[in-house]
Amino acid sequence: MSTTAAPSSEPETPIAPPAAAAPPGAPAARRRSIGPLVLRLHFYAGVLIAPFLVVAALTGLAFVFTPQLDSLVYAHELRVDAGGAPARPLAEQVVAARAAHPDGDLASVLPPVAATDTTKVVFNLPHLREKQHTVYVDPYTNEVRGTLTTWFGETPLMTWLDDLHRNLHLGVVGRHYSELAASWLWVVVLGGLFLWLRRQGTGRRGLRRTVLPDLAANVGVRRTRSWHAATGVWLAIGLLALSATGLTWSRYAGGNFDIVQNGLDAHSPTLETALPGAAPAHGVDSGGHHGGGTTTGGFDPTDVDRAALIAREAGVDGKVIISPPAGPGTAWVVAQDDPSWPYGWDRVAVDPAAGSVVARSDFADWPLLAQLSKLGVAFHMGFLFGIVNQILLAALAVGLLCVTVWGYRMWWQRRPTRADRRAPLGAPPGRGAWRQTHPLVMIVVLLIAVAVGWALPALGVTLGAFLVIDLVLGVVQRRRARRVIPTSPAPVRS
Repeated sequence: MSTTAAPSSEPETPIAPPAAAAPPGAPAARRRSIGPLVLRLHFYAGVLIAPFLVVAALTGLAFVFTPQLDSLVYAHELRVDAGGAPARPLAEQVVAARAAHPDGDLASVLPPVAATDTTKVVFNLPHLREKQHTVYVDPYTNEVRGTLTTWFGETPLMTWLDDLHRNLHLGVVGRHYSELAASWLWVVVLGGLFLWLRRQGTGRRGLRRTVLPDLAANVGVRRTRSWHAATGVWLAIGLLALSATGLTWSRYAGGNFDIVQNGLDAHSPTLETALPGAAPAHGVDSGGHHGGGTTTGGFDPTDVDRAALIAREAGVDGKVIISPPAGPGTAWVVAQDDPSWPYGWDRVAVDPAAGSVVARSDFADWPLLAQLSKLGVAFHMGFLFGIVNQILLAALAVGLLCVTVWGYRMWWQRRPTRADRRAPLGAPPGRGAWRQTHPLVMIVVLLIAVAVGWALPALGVTLGAFLVIDLVLGVVQRRRARRVIPTSPAPVRS
């Protein structure tokens, strides 16, 4: 995906066969093409947005292997030796956790999945807001292994790296950087693909030149461009997926995505938790969290074991979150929370006293858009396919860094080096590229740009700002050019 425009001293592969020579005296035909416009957009997007993409790639690369880092940093809290004795009842483990953590409301219980996992008992505290305290209990001895402040199940280390990737620890202001990177990433990728594919021929030779770098090219911009573009082709699908999934939970574009989901009624369904004959109660969202908060009273602690058993009999097993009733007349909720393949996000509302499931919501019954959004987030975070997903994301991050470095290297390689034309960097593509585009095509492009700018405000605002600044600079340059044009000397009479 080339980000260059200035002419090179090396021979270039022609984009298209030269047109036939016009007859003497005939006006030159004006060739219409959207290529120069895409080249100019790709060049400036690459130069100006690449720093944001580099930061996103580096912070994403740091986050992607947090499950392995957690296993090292929090080994005492997360892991135990698998004992020969059977696991103790969950109710006893909850009592042990409460004794070690007397404050807060019981929010949920996460039973161990593997024999070496601890049980996680989660408490809500008002001063923590979105965060919670998680107490880790040895399921064989009821020993409390430690307490950590968690955020939606993430350890402190994972939370810190997550915040670094999302907002650079700058809060709401920092989220603009990640949204800007995700908003422009797909533009840079598609623009680069367009520019590279139109340079290549058809057939087997053209395919080879598209997907493999030109190792026969001399050292210089031509070889750098081949590495830049061929690598970009291999990364394209993955980078487009990261751009789309990142935008769905960004601040502004994500808000517009929610509007679309609301309009299409495509959100994940709410699980009704009211017991039969009881007054209406709050439902539970797709994450298994009650809408009305949790309490410590109103239920028997031994109900957690009965709720888990009923849910397993109903097919809701594996990695689950067991939440106590939100209030009188409401049910326990057991929700799968396993993003790894084969994923599991089914939920049931359980009445332990009656030994029955009072409501159910299966992931297979969710609207398609809600399913794709949930799967996309799991892929973006590296959870969907386990270690394979992590390696793929790491490869995408490293590849994006390489493509960016090669893009800047091309910009430097194309700088004028003659004694009378030295410059620190290559010249950008020429102005007036829109004049070479067919008017009807330009109208379509403008309409698409307006629609995309509304859906992706970070892209729309920055693109509009670039166009205004570019227009002003163009006017200033033209005025300066008029001032320095020398006047013709008057003829000398002999």
